[in-house]
Amino acid sequence: MAKIDRLARLDVRRLELEAEYSDALLVALRVAASGKWGLFDHNGDRRTREAIAPVIDNLNEISEAIDRARDQLALPPFELHRQFLASRGPVGPQAVGEPKQAQAWLDRLSGEIATEPD
Repeated sequence: MAKIDRLARLDVRRLELEAEYSDALLVALRVAASGKWGLFDHNGDRRTREAIAPVIDNLNEISEAIDRARDQLALPPFELHRQFLASRGPVGPQAVGEPKQAQAWLDRLSGEIATEPD
């Protein structure tokens, strides 16, 4: 029974961490959508990268905690963070800018939140 209680508490903590991650990502996406570049690291500019580093570091730390909990609960890794990391980095000249990319992420996430079952 103690193990079941411990796993239940861990699952509650995992859900809290995932909500914290989502909130932090949404804040960062809103800032990027308003015109601030750097979240997606399209330009690879050192100063921009340094300015956004605390945001990325925070998202990475939360994601690592989520993945540790998910591993203990035998759940797959946290996919949202992997998708976010995959969307970062240099892009071709025809790619949309970071503000438009951030808005597309916001639109996608708001659609996913609206369709989640209660």
